Amino acid sequence: MYHPTTRVLVVLELLQAHGRMTGPELAERLEVDLRTVRRYVTMLQDLGIPVEAERGRHGGYRLMPGYRLPPLMLTDDEALAVTLGLRATLCLGLAAAAPAVHGALAKVERVLPADVRRRVNAVQQTLTIDLDEQPLAPATETLLAFAEAARERRQIWMRYESGGGAVTERVVDPYGLVHLLGRWYLAGYCHLRADRRVFRLDRVDAAQLRSDAFEPPVEFDALAFVRASLAESPWDWQVEALLQTSIETARRRVPAHQAMLEAVDGGVLIRVNVDDLDWAARFLIGLGCRFVVRQPPELRVRLRTLATELALAAEEVASAIN
Repeated sequence: MYHPTTRVLVVLELLQAHGRMTGPELAERLEVDLRTVRRYVTMLQDLGIPVEAERGRHGGYRLMPGYRLPPLMLTDDEALAVTLGLRATLCLGLAAAAPAVHGALAKVERVLPADVRRRVNAVQQTLTIDLDEQPLAPATETLLAFAEAARERRQIWMRYESGGGAVTERVVDPYGLVHLLGRWYLAGYCHLRADRRVFRLDRVDAAQLRSDAFEPPVEFDALAFVRASLAESPWDWQVEALLQTSIETARRRVPAHQAMLEAVDGGVLIRVNVDDLDWAARFLIGLGCRFVVRQPPELRVRLRTLATELALAAEEVASAIN
């Protein structure tokens, strides 16, 4: 089924492609009646598009002879920006449906001037975007439903599956959507848990907009809330260390979603939850500053082991050189 606005544009596309079509032909293509076809034609005429109506038994509709829509006038930079934006949208998981992106790319390509189209095609054929992991995109209907609910400040019911596989039904007040690290998140108030929560939209199995309204918190920052929630997510180990550096330097080196940072006497306190202490040891070393581990004590053991391994490796390299 077509959206009403889309049908009007489809009438224009059909008339450009076929030159002339009868009312019944258009009605069949658009899945509407003849009266609705006449209304769409009138809308096009009101927009200044010269659609001529031929009366009589064999009458139909056609565009005025010689009339064509002008090509999409984009500079090379503008055309490249549009193409890269659509490609990135697909690769980063920003679009819930890949066919929608491919369709948009095809439409842009079709109306570009020949020389610009040739250059843009060269980029599409040679560009590769490398991602660490495949992005997870929610269904288009899910994304649109939550976006509409957040904009209109209406509650939404959803069936949600947790990371552990537990399925629950709950009502939430959707404060805002966030795209972070290839995933879509919802920040909002969960009536089931009576608290603010973060949900991954790719785990939503069903959603339905409700009529109940809500008022979001004043100046609520959805991105900051999602980042803090991810940084504080429970894992096997809770790591706490004192970094001997400034808070400004620490913020440049530590992603906001990865750890909590706090300026204290003597440096910056970092808190991060992990499931692998070897990773935590390498992460702290990679920050490039002195640090003191406060907890857990097991991390100190891993660091000593890692230091011993590095010292042995250095000795082997030195021996090989000599």
